Amino acid sequence: MLKTELRKKYKALRNTLSTAQVDDLSISIANQLLKLPIWEFSFYHIFLAIEEQKEVNTDYILNILSGKDKNIVISKSDFKTGLMTHFLLTDGTKIKKNRYNIPEPVDGIKIPNDKIEVVFIPLLAFDKKGNRVGYGKGFYDRFLADCKPETLKIGLSFFEVENEITEVFESDMALDYCVTPIGIYRY
Repeated sequence: MLKTELRKKYKALRNTLSTAQVDDLSISIANQLLKLPIWEFSFYHIFLAIEEQKEVNTDYILNILSGKDKNIVISKSDFKTGLMTHFLLTDGTKIKKNRYNIPEPVDGIKIPNDKIEVVFIPLLAFDKKGNRVGYGKGFYDRFLADCKPETLKIGLSFFEVENEITEVFESDMALDYCVTPIGIYRY
């Protein structure tokens, strides 16, 4: 299926979810993550959910990371350059929504891409080969291309796998795992 069709389909599906369903599904995804062999690393990058887009609520994953005493990294997006700057999440980090309702750090301790070992990735859809569809701006593709090759890329999805995403480009970064409320896909 084409990326534009998948974006439309999965945005519509997300919009049918209630707040309670988003929370329940997000808890299930966090519980699935505990089954992965990823907890020996130190630096974990995570997105802060855009509530208005009914994204996976990552608060539950943040609690797991905090409980395991991991370094949590969050980003600030620059829509002029298409790049993200990464910051260590601390007790003193001030979070503010940007004009697209993305919660972002105001400032803080910058973390270079090569320090990040695991990245939890927002997405709308994914396929059996580990390809993914996001919002189409390429922020994560550029970010992941600048990480170490061994950095683990983990997609988080409320919905199950698509057979195939067509129009996959060379610059598209595939996943190592995708985690849904009922399962884990390994690539």
